[in-house]
Amino acid sequence: MRFCNLKECEKQKRQKFSEIKAGLDDAESLIRKMDLEARSLQPNVKAVLLAKLREYKSDLNNLKSEHKRLASANSNQAARDDLLESGMADAMLVSANQRGRLMMSTERLNESSDRIKESRRTMLETEELGVSILQDLHQQRQSLLHANDTVFLLLKVPYRLHLLTGKFEGKDERKRLMRKGGRKNK
Repeated sequence: MRFCNLKECEKQKRQKFSEIKAGLDDAESLIRKMDLEARSLQPNVKAVLLAKLREYKSDLNNLKSEHKRLASANSNQAARDDLLESGMADAMLVSANQRGRLMMSTERLNESSDRIKESRRTMLETEELGVSILQDLHQQRQSLLHANDTVFLLLKVPYRLHLLTGKFEGKDERKRLMRKGGRKNK
């Protein structure tokens, strides 16, 4: 025995109901033809055949009403099943869509959190580097100020000697120191 899913079963049922309906229509057509033929026969044979045809007509009408009842019940059940199935499918589709959107939102939120953490780490590293650079610049500034003071003092010495002695012997020395000026002695 082979089992089918709901849609296949419904399709097979509809197909069988259509086949039964076509068979009932064919039977009705044949009974009409037999009735016409029986009416054209001799009276003694005609009476027996017409009685038989009435039984066939009665059986056919019973089969038609049974078919109609089953088809109506099946169509109601099929309509109910379609409604339930579409409602469930819609609910499942909505649920799946919501789940998908929620997962995407969660993923984006996690990615944003990771980017924020990375940005914070980069900011702290940059701040540490900035502090280090500022300290180095401060030390270099102090060195330059000290060197400037030293050069200034050295340049003043020959001038002061000149004032004391009356001669300015350190002019050449001053020029030499000026040329060396900012360079450090090695």
